[in-house]
Amino acid sequence: MSTFLGMPALPAYGTGNLHASQSFPKAAHRELGNAQLRANLGHATHTIRDKRLKMVSELPDWEQLRDAGSAVKESVMARLPELLEQFEANFTARGGVVHWARDADEANAIVAGLIRDTGETDVVKVKSMATQEIGLNEYLEEQGIAAFETDLAELIVQLDHDKPSHILVPAIHKNRTEVRDIFLREMEGVDPDLTNEPARLAAAARSHLRRKFLTAKVAVSGANFALADSGTLAVVESEGNGRMCLTLPETLITVMGVEKLLPTWQDLEVFMQLLPRSSTGERMNPYTSLWTGVTEGDGPQNMHLVLLDNGRSAALADEMGRSALHCIRCSACMNVCPVYERTGGHAYGSTYPGPIGAILSPLMTGIQAEENNSLPYASSLCGACYDACPVKINIPDILVHLRSVDVDSQRGKKKLPTQMDAGMKAASWALSSGKRLGLLEKGLPLGRLAAGPDKKIKKLPGIAAGWTQSRDIPAPPSQSFRDWWAKQHQRLDSAGGPFVAQETPAQNKESQP
Repeated sequence: MSTFLGMPALPAYGTGNLHASQSFPKAAHRELGNAQLRANLGHATHTIRDKRLKMVSELPDWEQLRDAGSAVKESVMARLPELLEQFEANFTARGGVVHWARDADEANAIVAGLIRDTGETDVVKVKSMATQEIGLNEYLEEQGIAAFETDLAELIVQLDHDKPSHILVPAIHKNRTEVRDIFLREMEGVDPDLTNEPARLAAAARSHLRRKFLTAKVAVSGANFALADSGTLAVVESEGNGRMCLTLPETLITVMGVEKLLPTWQDLEVFMQLLPRSSTGERMNPYTSLWTGVTEGDGPQNMHLVLLDNGRSAALADEMGRSALHCIRCSACMNVCPVYERTGGHAYGSTYPGPIGAILSPLMTGIQAEENNSLPYASSLCGACYDACPVKINIPDILVHLRSVDVDSQRGKKKLPTQMDAGMKAASWALSSGKRLGLLEKGLPLGRLAAGPDKKIKKLPGIAAGWTQSRDIPAPPSQSFRDWWAKQHQRLDSAGGPFVAQETPAQNKESQP
C-alpha cells in the first residue's frame, strides 16, 4: 500500500487546539486587565531577550547561520514528499513503525489505540507542541488514560488546570509564589512548609515526577528534528525529564509535524547552534536525545511515530505563507514582540501564540475559520520578530498577506460595502485626480469649525471613532499647500520677479534655512 504525498486538490485544514474561541481584540482586552500577568511577562521576556542577545553576539557568523537555516528549511519544503518517504523507509528499516495522521482526530485515535494495546492506563509525556495542538491530553482523559506532563513548566500548567501561554516557557505567565501555591494545592505529598525558592520548588517537582518515571511503561513525546537520511529523531531539552521518558519506558510514541524534517545529519549542526541561542539564550542545550530505531535490550522496544499533517499541507499550498512552516519553535519572536509582552499567550487562543501563531494558526485552519481571521491584525508590524527569527521567517510580510486574504474573503460574503470599503473607494476617487483633490480641499474651513476653539477634533463618526478614542486630531490648516503654492506663484508672477519660496504662517519664523 502506498501513501499519497502530493499536493491535495483542496486544502486539508487543521483541527484541534488551533482555533481561537474569541477574537483577538476581545481576548487581548481581557488579558490587559491583569496587571500581575503583564509584570510576569515583562520580567521573563526581558530576561530571555537579554540572554539571547549576549549569546548571539559571540558568533561572528550568526547571520550566515541564519541564512543557512533558512536555506535548509526552504529546501525541505520544496522536497517534502521525497524526504518524508526517505525518512519513513529509514525509520521502518530500524524497527520503528510510522503512522500517518491527516488531522487531530486521526492522530489522537492512533495514539490512544497504541496505548490501549499495551494494556496501560498511565503515560508520561515529554513537552510537545504537536500533542498540545491536537488536544491529546484531553482526548486520552476521555478514553480513561492519564497523561502526566514531566516538563516543569508543563507540569505547573497541568496541575493548575490551565493552558500554556508560551512556546518555550508554558508557565511564563506565573511567578514563583503562584507556583508554590499550585504545588501546595494540587501536588500529593508536598511539604506543607514549601517556600517559593526555585530550588525548593524544583526539588518538590523532582520528587513528584520520580515515581512516574520509574513506573511508567509508555511515554509520548514530540520531536524537534527528524533526519531523513538515517531515520533519526531528536529532542532537545533543559531538565533531563525528556531523557528519562525517552529511555526508561517499554513503548515510545512520538507525534511530529511533517515539517520537522532535515535532509541530513550535517544539517543538524546548523540548527544545534541556532536553536539554543534563540530559545533559552544558551550556547548549547543541556540535553540532546537522538534515537534511531530499536536497539535490543536498550531503551524502548516498541517505537512508533505519528506523522501529523493537520493543516500543514494547507500552509504549504500558500505561496506567500508557506515559510511559516520553517519555524523551529524557539519563541524568539514572542520574546521581542510588544503585543505579546502585554497580552500573553492566552489572548491568541491557539496552541501557537505570539507573532508566529498569528500567521501559523490562520494558515493551518484557513483565514475563514471563526475568530482566527483576527490574528493577522495582532501586530504592530514593527519587524522585531523578523530580526529575531533564527531562520528568517518574514512574519510582517506574511501578516500583511493574510490581512489582504481576510479582506478579500470578507468582501465576498457581504452584499453591501462596509464603511472601510466606501472610505477606500472615496480616497481612490479623490487621490486619482488633482482637480478632485483640490475640490475637497475647499472644505478645510469646515474641518476647522469641527475642531472648536481648542483646535482639536476629539470625536469622529463611524469606524473613525476608534481613532479618536485614544487620540485627538489637530485642526486642519486654514489653507492647503496647493492653494498656498498657487497664491505664491500668482503674486510673484504679477510682480515679474524670480520665484522665492516664502514661509507659510505655520512655519517657525526663527528656523534656519
